[in-house]
Amino acid sequence: MSAYYAGAGGDDAESIRTIHRALDLGVTFLDTAEIYGPYRNEELVGRAIAGRRDEVVLATKFGLISHRDGDRPGLDSSPASLRTALDGSLRRLGVEHVDLYYQHRVDPDTPIEDTVGTLGELVAAGKIRHIGLSEAGVETIRRAHATHPITALQTEYSLWSREPEAEILPLLRELGIGFVPYSPLGRGFLTGQIRSADQLEAGDFRGGNPRFAAEALAQNLRIVAEVEAVAGEAEATPAQVALAWLLAQGDDLAPIPGTKRVSRLEENAAADALVLTPDQLARLDAIEPPAGDRYADMSTIDR
Repeated sequence: MSAYYAGAGGDDAESIRTIHRALDLGVTFLDTAEIYGPYRNEELVGRAIAGRRDEVVLATKFGLISHRDGDRPGLDSSPASLRTALDGSLRRLGVEHVDLYYQHRVDPDTPIEDTVGTLGELVAAGKIRHIGLSEAGVETIRRAHATHPITALQTEYSLWSREPEAEILPLLRELGIGFVPYSPLGRGFLTGQIRSADQLEAGDFRGGNPRFAAEALAQNLRIVAEVEAVAGEAEATPAQVALAWLLAQGDDLAPIPGTKRVSRLEENAAADALVLTPDQLARLDAIEPPAGDRYADMSTIDR
């Protein structure tokens, strides 16, 4: 709604209508971050949930902006920076506590024990309810969870990004940590609406994403073809099939499809009622991995 995608930040009124419609449909888990904008999305969400705070499970994130020497982009999960970040998020969101507070990316310069220890103090202070990590690796998750219980991990997971299945998901289930897949629609690719890199507008970050580069995108259309085939059988949209497949992976998954429009929100929410057959799930499971890395720079992903 506020950053990265074409048209982001262009229609706050429609964005707020979308959030309100989500709440009316029972979609009550809202995910934001201080880096989105920066700051604009937290302000937007704050306006949208005013008077409806009790209906919302609210998540935000810190760690991609350093607050120790003026606000500047950069990995920083030091205790001082995260305390400043949280106070700013609470102010912008207009709330007294955040239900789930994520470290947005692992900070190699700050021991995870120091970060999670500070978060535990903020839980005790009532400023946050639960602690989350994002794109953290196996050893980081174990060390973090040993310091203070981790409630959720947010990492990219979808039919075109299945890396978590090898080690991350088994570990989360061993430790009893929930999983929040972001970009469950493959950054919009699994909807079938993007057939060429030429469709991406200037300023859309996907234009620099390896999987959307012309050659890779052409190869990755085979993934969409299988999703569309299942969608035709199920009398559903490709987006609904992609979400239904993800929901079928376990009750401990809470995917967060992003959208700016009420119509897409309603389409996504309807995926909750779509039950794919065992054959359809098997065909989707058999899809080969996509061409291209998830990001042009994978250096901030904790291995």
